[in-house]
Amino acid sequence: MNKKETHCLLCAQLLQSEPSWKTLLTKQFPPCICKKCASRFEHAPSPTALYQYNDAMKDYLHQYKFLQDVALAKVFRQELQDQFNHEKSPIIPIPMHPLKQKERTFSHMEELLKAAKIPYIQLLEKTTAETQSSKNREERLQTASLFQLLPSVTVAYKEYVLFDDIQTTGTTLRHATEILLQAGAKNVRSFTLING
Repeated sequence: MNKKETHCLLCAQLLQSEPSWKTLLTKQFPPCICKKCASRFEHAPSPTALYQYNDAMKDYLHQYKFLQDVALAKVFRQELQDQFNHEKSPIIPIPMHPLKQKERTFSHMEELLKAAKIPYIQLLEKTTAETQSSKNREERLQTASLFQLLPSVTVAYKEYVLFDDIQTTGTTLRHATEILLQAGAKNVRSFTLING
């Protein structure tokens, strides 16, 4: 059973939520942010992303990733559960470089999936600690390969789904896709939390 949040994880206001038959029968996660905070996030028109990048999302990413507030992995757990619950293809979160993960203390992509109780596998490792956010569009497009397969990994001839937090130029997802296809994947789709 999920621990019920009593206060919004983003603004700390008391949550005013009554259990409904829908949440009880469908085993939905209880809300962890208030309706006001939820309304600040803008849904993406794209079928390959949940949200658009805006000021609310910028604040969320800063708090979650850079201030290491791992509890915020829960914020989008219901939306991710709804998106991936019936996914048949293995889901691969975009990995962090080991040095970055040690610095941040957790893998923000894996924590999002864990909070939503979505199974995933890892076939890739990042080859550079340099972040794409530190580069302009041209530099991102000219970046050398960011990933390699993990040692002793075999990529089966089937479809995979890459999951990343944000897509701006698509460089990260393109590089990961190329590595998987070269290693024998049949097809690679991608899905992001945010469309940048």
